[in-house]
Amino acid sequence: MAKPFFGSKIEPACSYCEYGKLTKDGQTVLCNRHGVVAPFYSCKRFLYAPLKRVPGKIHILQKFEKSDFSL
Repeated sequence: MAKPFFGSKIEPACSYCEYGKLTKDGQTVLCNRHGVVAPFYSCKRFLYAPLKRVPGKIHILQKFEKSDFSL
């Protein structure tokens, strides 16, 4: 069995629902079923679309020197 993207427990949100489309300003979602809604709104018709998820920022690690790891 394949693992689902982003884990098995996904909080429903219209920003990555199959029926929603994020507006250009990113502040609202145009839903086929409920009209204009907030991005974190969800309803019972939520259908997860993994390709609509936006990954978080990548944290750049700081540079270490060899002396940082010696006693």
